[in-house]
Parts: sequence; C-alpha cells; structure tokens
Amino acid sequence: MNLLNRPLALAAGAALSVWASPGLAAAPTGWPTYGGEPGGGHYSAADEIGPDNVGQLEIAWTHNSGDIRERDLEAGVFSQSSFQATPILVDETLYYCSPFNIVFALDARTGAELWRFDPKVDKFADALPNCRGVSSWRSGKAGFCEHRIIEGTLDGRLIALDAATGKPCPDFGTDGEVDASHGLSEHDPWEYSITSPPAILGDLAITGAMVLDNVSLDVPSGVVRAYDVRTGALRWAWNPVPPGMAGLDEDGSYRRGTANVWSILSVDTQRNLVFAPTGNTSPDYFGGLRDGLDEYSSSVVALDGTTGERLWHFQTVHHDIWDYDVPSQPTVVDLRLGDGTIPALAQMTKMGLTFMLNRETGQPVWPVEERPVPQQPVAGEYLSPTQPFPTHLPALISTPIGPEDAWGLTFWDRGICRDRIAELRNEGIYTPPSLQGTLFYPSNAGGNNWGSPAIDPERHVLFAVTNRAPSIVRLTPRKECDAGGSGGAQRGTPYCVRTRNLASPLGVPCTAPPWSTLDAIDLVAGKVLWSTPIGTTRHMAPFPFWWIKGVPAVGGPTVTASGLIFIGAAMEHAFRAFDAKTGAEIWRHELPTAANATPMTYQLADGRQFVVIAAGGHWAGFNPAADHLVAFALPES
Repeated sequence: MNLLNRPLALAAGAALSVWASPGLAAAPTGWPTYGGEPGGGHYSAADEIGPDNVGQLEIAWTHNSGDIRERDLEAGVFSQSSFQATPILVDETLYYCSPFNIVFALDARTGAELWRFDPKVDKFADALPNCRGVSSWRSGKAGFCEHRIIEGTLDGRLIALDAATGKPCPDFGTDGEVDASHGLSEHDPWEYSITSPPAILGDLAITGAMVLDNVSLDVPSGVVRAYDVRTGALRWAWNPVPPGMAGLDEDGSYRRGTANVWSILSVDTQRNLVFAPTGNTSPDYFGGLRDGLDEYSSSVVALDGTTGERLWHFQTVHHDIWDYDVPSQPTVVDLRLGDGTIPALAQMTKMGLTFMLNRETGQPVWPVEERPVPQQPVAGEYLSPTQPFPTHLPALISTPIGPEDAWGLTFWDRGICRDRIAELRNEGIYTPPSLQGTLFYPSNAGGNNWGSPAIDPERHVLFAVTNRAPSIVRLTPRKECDAGGSGGAQRGTPYCVRTRNLASPLGVPCTAPPWSTLDAIDLVAGKVLWSTPIGTTRHMAPFPFWWIKGVPAVGGPTVTASGLIFIGAAMEHAFRAFDAKTGAEIWRHELPTAANATPMTYQLADGRQFVVIAAGGHWAGFNPAADHLVAFALPES
C-alpha cells in the first residue's frame, strides 16, 4: 500500500457575527481574471447557489481538451501532465488553456466549443507541464483583436489571440507572438516556461516565468517584463538584482540566477502597482555563493506599473535555503479598522505564515518580529540569524515535531517513523539543510501554496489550503554526487541535494493526519475560525484504508457571497462545498480524477450560476492524468 510517495486586540468575536447573508445582488457576475479580480481573492458575489440548495448541484456540462501526457518511465517520460487551469469569463464566453497551452473558448452556458488555438508546443520538452490560465484585454472598441486573449507558453512565448475567433493578432510581435525568452542567457528549453497568466495593467501584459532553479548556479534570469499588448514591444523589465549590482551579464543577457516569479502576479489598477511574488535565488538549498543576489528572494515586490521601478519589497524569508519561495498570488483586500480603511495586501507563504502589508508602503499592517532561528550551517554556507514572524495573524503550521509525534498505521511502522525522526537534525522551522539530513517541516510544498488564498472582502475572512506532511532534505558533498544532472544537482556548488517525503515503509507520512486542511482566518481579530481536513484516502489506498481524512492537496478554494467555499485540491477524485461559516462539508461530487486546480464561478444575466473546476490530476502521479473541465449548476426549472 502506498498512501503518499511523492493585527491587534480587536473584538475577537466580531467575525463570528457577520455571517448573515449579505444580500448582495449578483446577476450577472463574471470572472474576468485568474483570481476573479486583478488583485486576486477568488471571491464571487454570485448567490444563486447557497448552503440551502448546494446539495442539488449537478453536472451541467463537461469539456475535454484531449491534451494529456501520460507518465511513461520506459519512454523516459517521468511526469504526467497537470491540468491546473482556472478559466476566465468575459461576457458569456469562457477561456482556458490546457497543460500544453491549447487555448479554448467555450459557451459559458452550454460548454460548447467556439474555437481552439494550438501553439504547438513540444509535449516532451517540459518536465512539469501545466498552464494555470490566460488573460483578457479589451480596448473598449469593436473589431478584430480589440478584445485579446493573452497566453504565456511552456516554450517561453507570449501569444495574443482575437477573443472572438481565436486567430493570432498580426500586429502583436511577429504573427501574433513574442519570444519572451529574448535577452536570456543560453539555456535548455525546459529550464524556462511561462506557466501563470500574465497580469494586465492598462495596455501592458506583464509576465514572469518558471525557472528550474535547483539545477545550477547559472540558471536563466528571473526577469519580470511588460509588453505592449497591442504591438508586443517590450516596455520595461525588472531583473531582481540588488542595488549597485549590474543587471546584465558580460554578454549583455539578463544577469543569471536571479529570483524568478513563477506564480501569479497581481495589480492594483487604481494605484498603478504590480505585485510580484518571487522565488528564491538558485539553487534552492545552498546559498553560500549567492553573493547578495538574493536581496529580493522569497519576497513580495511592488513595481511601478509604468516604468517597472521597484517601489518597495517585503522579504518573507531571509537568505532562503529551504525552497520557501513565495507561492501564492499577493491578494488585495481593503481592511476596515475602526473608522478607517487600510489598503492591504495579504501574502501567504509555504511556512504557513500570513503577512498583511500596506500595499502603498509595504509596511506590515500587523506587527512582524524578527526571531532567532537555528544556526550552524554546512561548510561554505551562511545563515540569517533571525527570520520574520507575524505576531497577530496565527501560524497555520506548529513546529517543532519530535519522535513522540511519530504516527503509523501499525505499531511497526510507527516505530520506524520514530527512529527516522530521531536521526534527523530537527530544531523546528528554519533548521538548515545538513549532511545528516534535516527534518523539513513545513516542506517545500507548504504550508500554503499557489492555490490559496480566497478572501471574503465583506467579512474579512481568508480561506486557505494548508499542507501538513513533513519531508527530509539531505545535502551530499559534490565528490559523492551522481555524475548525472537532475533537479537536485545544484551544479556549481559544493553539494547536491536529495529531498523526499518523511514516510514509513508503507508510504504513509510519519506524522498524524490530517495531512492537509482547509483553514479560515479572521484577518481583523487574528484568529483561526475553523480548520477542517480536505479529502480522504478513498482513491489513494485499498479498502479498508479509506477512512483517513485530510490527504495531500494541490489547488485552492473559491468563496461566494452566499457563504460557500468550493474546492477540489485534495488527491481524491472529488469536488466539495463547505459552509464558510462553520467549515462543515455540505456537498461532494465524485470526479474522474483529482481536481488539482482552483475553481471559479459566475452568474449569467438570467441569474443561473455555474461553478467550474478542472479535473486532470497532478504530475506527482497520485491520480490519473485527464482533461475534464466540469461545470456544475442547479437543475433548470
């Protein structure tokens, strides 16, 4: 059996009293950007579906892209495709992308395919194929390409399509596309991919990219760039190098090895701000040779939307050697405190820590304190003596865990887990990677990852998926490393690295379930309102081991004005609705495979509401690869 392989003193009870129905009119209600709004939030005012009738939901339509890659070890295909897309809705048309960047337009009422565009990326040139979404730009005029769908591709292109026909816009770059890898140092195709939707601000399409940042010191630059959405011309570029350091290498390419922005950008259209969540400077688990290059690593960075100038940044991890890059979309929320409102930005992290910042200044809304963390790194490494911890918003992960916390299905595997924990270096969060092996909790999967958060802006409650399974990080001296290059090669450093789950011989995590939860945080009172496990082992283990609740999860939640949270995420073939007030599961529908994506919802002009989720599994291989985009609605009268 293998279950797993792979701020301040304000009225604490205030949030509990605001869950009466807000009574907001919601028809029609769209979903024009990946996070529902340019600043994220995964919130919808749609209210036809509520706790009283969600149990009547049924499948309204399903669309299949046909775009799948199966895992085939014999053929050298080590990861399957992962369908992580969240569609967008403009007027009554849905737009989404498949894992290999085929773009689809669908009738939002029936799911009928209106057009498709295939950019013909190489299906076998990318190790982690996915596309989280596309973006929409409209000029306000009528005509060909006055409404454009913008997509970034796995092979580093930016493409503009006419929203009505799916045809490339010929005035954008060359024949509708721009090579967004221009100006980068020489690299293999699989090292640089655009997997998240570009942010749209005015007439700009702004994008970062996923860089495989644990391969070597000299991976391609993590530069963020803005392109004219009409012409494709480069308008500005921001390479995350510290002040006083050249942004270009000797050959004129963008300086290599800088932190990339692989996750979802946000914009504040009123303030002309771009918010970039950065990864950590390559490689992930050894930083002794970075020489100050991680000034902006693992940070949320505010850029001027017109020039790309850095206005402020807040670093969530100093000198990150844990792969704790900032994974989730910086989320705009206006906090009502007393008689005033603070323009805030919520930033969740893999550490399970949530930072609330003033988005105009970058200063914490609630206090953040620097606390001492474990020291004594390996030879050649250096560490920050302290790390930032928010003091008002609660941590969603409690550390440390010790041998006494070992868990197993039997006395035998619990004992092995106890021994495995005892032999690892383990001083709690931020224990540095070591030669003996370090207990890594939370792991680089989180805590919280790219699918979260959803925020109810009326009630000031944040909802997030929290992963709770530990892992092991072990460094190996270079002379003892395998000659081949892999994700843990860390070429150019004294060490390669191996990461793996901390699990028993049965493949079960060595800590007690739940291994993932859906959590609700009151952003004003600073308290966890509830926490509930997500999913079961129903599709991960043979009978009778279906009873474990809270399995690993990839994806995120969406919250509605009517008080519902919709979520797939768990490595189980199911889609669920929870009561946003209590955390109680009130609806479940089985799917063909796991829905490792974030859902969206919309309400059309006649008042009918749909909820849409991508069910296509994940490249970790827990569940079969698939291509189902599934829409749910109440039965038509």
